[in-house]
Amino acid sequence: MENRVVKKIKLRPDEVKEFVRVACNCKFEVDIAYNRYVVDAKSILGVLGLDFNQILTVSYEGYNYELESFLKASAFAC
Repeated sequence: MENRVVKKIKLRPDEVKEFVRVACNCKFEVDIAYNRYVVDAKSILGVLGLDFNQILTVSYEGYNYELESFLKASAFAC
């Protein structure tokens, strides 16, 4: 877990389907969380259960151009 990438994003409910599709195309695990609640980003039901008023944390190990592009567009400056 030493090479785990962590990014902060804001996700709107209308972006969930696209986010999950992008995560499913990754050959590595992608998690999304807020506070202590962590879900598999490849689970649409899990992602829909998140509080979209919160800043979400996406963590993963690996590289996928489409995921990087999506996260960059949804990035939240802390």
